[in-house]
Amino acid sequence: MVSSVPRLVIAAPSSGSGKTTVATGLMAAFAARGLAVSPHKVGPDYIDPGYHALATGRPGRNLDAYLCGPDLIAPLFLHGARGCDLAVVEGVMGLYDGAGGKGELASTAHVAKLLRAPVVLVVDASSQSRSVAALVHGFASWDPEVRVGGVILNKVASDRHEELLREALDSSGVPVMGVLRRVAGVDTPSRHLGLVPVAERRSAAVDAVAAMAAQVARGCDLEALDALARAAGPVPGDCVPWAPVPALPAAGPAPVVAVAGGPAFTFSYAEHTELLTAAGAEVVTFDPLRDEQLPEGTAGLVIGGGFPEMYAGDLSANVRLREAVAALAGGGAPVAAECAGLLYLCRELDGRPMCGVLDAAARMTERLTLGYRDAVAVGDSVLAAAGTRMRGHEFHRTAVEPGAGAAPAWGVRNPVPRVEGFVRQGVHASYLHTHWASEPAVAHRFVERCRTP
Repeated sequence: MVSSVPRLVIAAPSSGSGKTTVATGLMAAFAARGLAVSPHKVGPDYIDPGYHALATGRPGRNLDAYLCGPDLIAPLFLHGARGCDLAVVEGVMGLYDGAGGKGELASTAHVAKLLRAPVVLVVDASSQSRSVAALVHGFASWDPEVRVGGVILNKVASDRHEELLREALDSSGVPVMGVLRRVAGVDTPSRHLGLVPVAERRSAAVDAVAAMAAQVARGCDLEALDALARAAGPVPGDCVPWAPVPALPAAGPAPVVAVAGGPAFTFSYAEHTELLTAAGAEVVTFDPLRDEQLPEGTAGLVIGGGFPEMYAGDLSANVRLREAVAALAGGGAPVAAECAGLLYLCRELDGRPMCGVLDAAARMTERLTLGYRDAVAVGDSVLAAAGTRMRGHEFHRTAVEPGAGAAPAWGVRNPVPRVEGFVRQGVHASYLHTHWASEPAVAHRFVERCRTP
């Protein structure tokens, strides 16, 4: 049964403990054994799933109980894990860290309970010995519904250090399933918003994933981890895999929806393309850094998140594509843009000309804006009818100074009430990253507008 897929959740006491290295290494190590591995990431993170996809050859998928709601976690998991031998879920932050002020909501522990999946705790042991037992005991006993089935000790300094750690954990009841030393070439580079995406360093990323796999295969008991995963049992409840609802047959050819990709626009949930396709669109990816024209026959445009500030010069230099985007939007075609896409549609970014679809100037700042948001559509747009409620996530170090000629996209309730984003003709542009699986009508509405702009 698909509901009985073997599965592990890789968690940690805190960020920086080595979750990504261990989770990605496990995915790659199991895949190297010939297993079909389904990769997942708790939370809204777009970058880690790129490394997961590289490790497994399958799309990295997110499980976010805030953006999608708890009821969708198991169906989305089963959708991604269909046909797989094993699923590995990388956690977010510390095991019990959830959405601020919402208790356990959207935490790794919450998702593990929703999936009834065993947890493997990755502990940075670099500055402790006997104390590790108290730490593991605390995490294992904090919530009796969370099953911590094993621990992997990371950044162990020496054989003697390992001996002390194992002695301390002997009476904890949590078996040690791996011991990893710090190895050069395994860590992935970071910058202002986290790891550098795979699309920006593919060759180096391939080498890094291979190094992670080798380190994990050398230091972890893969047989014990596999056995733990297979002891998970069925996913709770009468759960069936999520699937995008197809549109009713429509006359005429499928409208072409161009989706921005390439190194500058790497933030996208796999389900968005699946929803657009199910809604009747022909989805074609293009690279705004390289392509000078939109795909032939483009009837609608989706520009997701990413790092346009890193490529502002090259994006600006592609004048022909900027003009094509402006012409498409000026003709009333549907355009949906999130965060990086919003910046690209502005008049300028850090003084460099962008598409000029919106009369607004964008600039980098020192301030990080980060957090979940509850939003309601202020008016009708190509994405949503007025009053539509969605949850989003904001994550950027930029600011946009708006001009005139556009209405706001969302009314945001937290952390303080405000309006956000832009709606102008067929354009919907906003800082909020949203997960359309929570509101599939968004994709259907967008594709229908592409048919009848």
